[in-house]
Amino acid sequence: MLPYTAYLRVYQPIDAFSPSDRRYWEEYAASPDRPRRVNALAAEHAESLSRLITTPPVVAPAEESRDAYLRRVDGRLYVCPWQTRLRSWRAFTEFTNTIPVLVSGAFVPEHEADRAEEGYREWRESGAEVRPGILSSNWKIPVPWFVPFEDAERCLVLSADTTRALFYLTRVSQARRRLDHTVAVLRERVGEHSVSSSTERLVDWLALTAHPNALLELDYGGLPHLLSDDELSGDRSVAEVSEAVAALSAGDMEHVMKLRERLIRRWRSVRALEHAN
Repeated sequence: MLPYTAYLRVYQPIDAFSPSDRRYWEEYAASPDRPRRVNALAAEHAESLSRLITTPPVVAPAEESRDAYLRRVDGRLYVCPWQTRLRSWRAFTEFTNTIPVLVSGAFVPEHEADRAEEGYREWRESGAEVRPGILSSNWKIPVPWFVPFEDAERCLVLSADTTRALFYLTRVSQARRRLDHTVAVLRERVGEHSVSSSTERLVDWLALTAHPNALLELDYGGLPHLLSDDELSGDRSVAEVSEAVAALSAGDMEHVMKLRERLIRRWRSVRALEHAN
């Protein structure tokens, strides 16, 4: 079972990498041994679990992952490195910042926590790139994540086996235009304070992380396992957010509130499962 987590991924075009990295990723893409697209998330999850169930658990791998999610669009290769070590460091920092030390110590021994924190600090001080190309969200999808996409970019997979997937894929250039338009409408119709910090962080993340010709993917990840086929087929969250922005631009606040309540109700029921016994 995959974690109940959704992902936002930036796929950089192959020519955005250095010559040595470009050669590596081209050879990686041609390798028959790499995780295939349909199994990549499960492979990444299995690798993380193998570290966490050891005694003592290992917060982050000693070396950065050399695996990636791959896409080919119009014959062009796009690469989204897993960045397992970086994302593990960042996740552990968030974890320790949100719970008491005594509680976190029950999950990770002090010496392993110190090792992870020291490794992350040394890495940052080396001047290395600190922005991940993958964002994750547990038990829900933040509303701003729907803004960069449109309904026509939706892909739903419901197969006879256990494969269940829902994702959107767009070009970063289009994603940034949609975000900029939404921010402009919010500021004009509601006010400067209406632009949430999560929306601002998303705008900054794309501006600082993504190549102008990159792709952006919203992957529902493990969340489809919490929803029925009918619920997944009827999920038009991206379309509803787009419609709400259009209604707000036209001054139709009644329709905006109707769409907002529908969206909140749908995702509240999913998020509530986090606390289910």
